Amino acid sequence: MNVSGLEWGITLAVTIGILLFDVLVIGRRPHEPSRRETGTALTIYIALAVAFGLWTWFFHGSQYGVEFFAGWLTEYSLSVDNLFIFLIIMASFNVPRIYQQQALLVGIILALIFRGIFIALGAVAIEQFSWVFYIFGAFLLYTAIKLVKDTDHDDDGDNAVVRFAQKRMKFTDTWDGLRLWVHENGQRLMTPMFLVIVALGTTDLIFALDSIPAIYGLTREPYLVFTANVFALMGLRQLYFLLGDMLKRLVYLSQGLAFILFFIGVKLVLHALHENEVPFINGGENVPVPEIPTLLSLGVIIVTLLITTVASLYKTRVHDVRKNNGGSDEGSGGESGDSGAPADPQNDHSR
Repeated sequence: MNVSGLEWGITLAVTIGILLFDVLVIGRRPHEPSRRETGTALTIYIALAVAFGLWTWFFHGSQYGVEFFAGWLTEYSLSVDNLFIFLIIMASFNVPRIYQQQALLVGIILALIFRGIFIALGAVAIEQFSWVFYIFGAFLLYTAIKLVKDTDHDDDGDNAVVRFAQKRMKFTDTWDGLRLWVHENGQRLMTPMFLVIVALGTTDLIFALDSIPAIYGLTREPYLVFTANVFALMGLRQLYFLLGDMLKRLVYLSQGLAFILFFIGVKLVLHALHENEVPFINGGENVPVPEIPTLLSLGVIIVTLLITTVASLYKTRVHDVRKNNGGSDEGSGGESGDSGAPADPQNDHSR
């Protein structure tokens, strides 16, 4: 894929411009955005991603267009799962609704920074060491298995880094927007927002470790890797407020992501074997194994996401109907409110 410096420059300028607009215009005053505001913004961001994919398809070739759409859908799915963890973090720290928009924006910017760093490192590693695909593949297989075993995110708002900060620093219970510390009685005290940002940052770091090998399993073009991640992060803040507790209804999201990551992990391992240069594997010669085409990968990703979404909504709908009829699902009623209404994210999972 031949991407000129001008094309890179325009892409970076547009990306920075959108982020600045989000920060300086939309996010300049703390507020809980309306459904109309979030729906409009989300529609625009998705339309931009689709338009970019079509532009890539027609100007760089159908293969690169397929790679972008496959990468974007995969990264978007991982970002939605990341967003679910954000929701739990907000609830765990009881972040006031008026400040959640600002905190989410910081979390998304941190995610973009971490992913940008790992994209660059991944590109260098792939260029220098072909065997890195073995590592990427093994890591995705491990992540997929871990996702299947651990689908309960209840502890994600209280990680080791947060606990370390709580033990080593002095805190106040006062919220003051995005301020990380305040001065009280001659002392510098960290605000609760500091812990929220730490939790969001460490979560972003973990998801970046998952997402970069996944995207490099679908395309080796750094430009497509970067743009797929950027478009996957756009609109997540609006999606958080638009869907709210609907995210909790995607009960099979982790299983669907696990299958997608496992599939891409197998794809990476097969590619590594096909390009093998490791001396202790087949004497350093290429192993004649079939490779999975990106178009097939795109189909698998789309079908998996559709099945995951439909199955999740069906399960939660049946659960709500049984609750309304006084069924036997009372033991699991903590996920939703009475009469099938979603639970308030401020109360659910709170500590």
